Amino acid sequence: MSSRATQKVAVLMGGFSAEREVSLSTGRECAAALRDEGFEVVEVDAGPDLAARLVDINPDVVFNALHGRWGEDGCVQGMLEWLKIPYTHSGVLGSALAMDKDRSKEVFRVAGLPVVDSIIAKTSDVAADHVMTPPYVVKPNNEGSSVGIYIVHESANGPPKMSSAMPETVMVETYAPGRELTTTVMDDRALTVTDILTDGWYDYDAKYVEGGSRHVLPADIPGEIFDACMEYAVRAHDALGCRGLSRTDYRWDESRGLDGLILLETNNQPGMTPTSLAPEQAAHLGISFGALCRWMVEDASCDR
Repeated sequence: MSSRATQKVAVLMGGFSAEREVSLSTGRECAAALRDEGFEVVEVDAGPDLAARLVDINPDVVFNALHGRWGEDGCVQGMLEWLKIPYTHSGVLGSALAMDKDRSKEVFRVAGLPVVDSIIAKTSDVAADHVMTPPYVVKPNNEGSSVGIYIVHESANGPPKMSSAMPETVMVETYAPGRELTTTVMDDRALTVTDILTDGWYDYDAKYVEGGSRHVLPADIPGEIFDACMEYAVRAHDALGCRGLSRTDYRWDESRGLDGLILLETNNQPGMTPTSLAPEQAAHLGISFGALCRWMVEDASCDR
């Protein structure tokens, strides 16, 4: 972060991805919290003229509240590096790796972290026939918030009927059964473990529609599993080269003990409304939403 006192913060939100509405919600919440913390805040709906607008605004720091492609995959981070404006969350490489599910899995395997088998396949092939023995999951390789996820159960008569909006290639991975667990990392420190209770898959509606899920924190799980979630989250954060805030998601099959704990992915820019999982974990430890946003601004930097 710049050595001069931070007074003006540009909050980037919106953008072009499938997660635009989530980003707008995150951005507004963070902007309001930062104003309450005494910062001068400029809300910026990211468009094609983003670089020119930031030059004109001349912020001390950019709070990156963008989600999905272009916002958390290294693209906007590279632009901010070029403009030499300190920004929140991970840098170019960490963002690109975390957003690419296939490459992040490769990194996790090398780091000795537990992941399921997966392949990258043409969407047309996946729609034509089973490319993996069911049960399996089909998802975009570089989107978040459970956008475009299809579960193919063992009883399925055929491949999934997917939306025409799916990309040309997708990730197909072995289905990991069990409970949904998640752990936030803040400045290389794991916060706690949340058990996410839903009536089904933790999909977009379960994440963002009121009443779609219930969060139990700290999770009521065996100490061995709790400790492993905390350890794996830090190791995943470090292996990808993340900085600032990240959140790692798991599935845990209780019948298999520690062998049933599977790392799904690490989100390098987790949702940031006061009721989102990462701020909820911070609040559990006595860190208010405003204090968390302030810390993120004070932690902002450039890689170069």
